[in-house]
Amino acid sequence: MARREVIWTKTADLQLLGTLEYWVNRNKSTTYSKKLLKMVLQKTQQIAKTPEMFQYADFPETRMAILENFKILFKTKENSIIITAFWDTRQDPKKLLEILQSLDKNKN
Repeated sequence: MARREVIWTKTADLQLLGTLEYWVNRNKSTTYSKKLLKMVLQKTQQIAKTPEMFQYADFPETRMAILENFKILFKTKENSIIITAFWDTRQDPKKLLEILQSLDKNKN
């Protein structure tokens, strides 16, 4: 199958940016954030190429790709991949469920 376009939702984009900023502030350096961003870009390319290789999450029509302590949650469409969340797995999973439910409600 052809590679699909990767589209980040506003929520996922803000989560990724927040994570990158957190690590810049925590480490007083951009080194880890740059490394993490590079890994995220590589993983999203892999998702776009073969999304079916990733397991389903505990949320309808959502798959997840694991990247160190992070999850990239996404939905597969015919011509695109919709990144719905970028999640640090050290956070409360109930918070992620609330975010994903909110995204589904706003879609309708």
